[in-house]
Amino acid sequence: MGYVLRSGFLLPPLMFTVTELEALTLGARWVADRTDNELAQDARNALAKIGAVLPDDLQQELHETSLLVGPPSAVLDGHTYLPALRRAIRLERKLAIRYLDLQKRDSERLIWPIALGFFDHVRMVVAWCELRQGLRHFRVDRLIALDVLEARYPKRRRALLKEWQEKEGITAGQ
Repeated sequence: MGYVLRSGFLLPPLMFTVTELEALTLGARWVADRTDNELAQDARNALAKIGAVLPDDLQQELHETSLLVGPPSAVLDGHTYLPALRRAIRLERKLAIRYLDLQKRDSERLIWPIALGFFDHVRMVVAWCELRQGLRHFRVDRLIALDVLEARYPKRRRALLKEWQEKEGITAGQ
């Protein structure tokens, strides 16, 4: 029996190998330790849902995995903007931002966010910048203000992401 998602969609029952469970657990624990509160809670909820439907022997593997996430190193500020950034990316909405550049100059930009990168010490937004008429990277810790606009950007996120991947020499799935 599957789980009903939306009209016309059905999620079939899933079964994982021990190593797949280790990968999922490790990833969810990393997200729970290194992102904003909303995404961290969703990672914990996802693990709980997975654990609730596993057979007893695999439930034990899920909770007793020997793969651990070390304590996070200091991540610079900006985590409070992450939920709004994810929402704007999902909805393909333009953002009005105030941003400090590398020389600490304050600037206002209209950007089309297409991806978030989570690095050890910083979070980066990949976006089309209307001012520079090109794809740019913005450090989340340098955001001063952010406003999600109702306006959608004119290009599809998928096309912009593909353009960025080609520019950066990244193959799909990396």
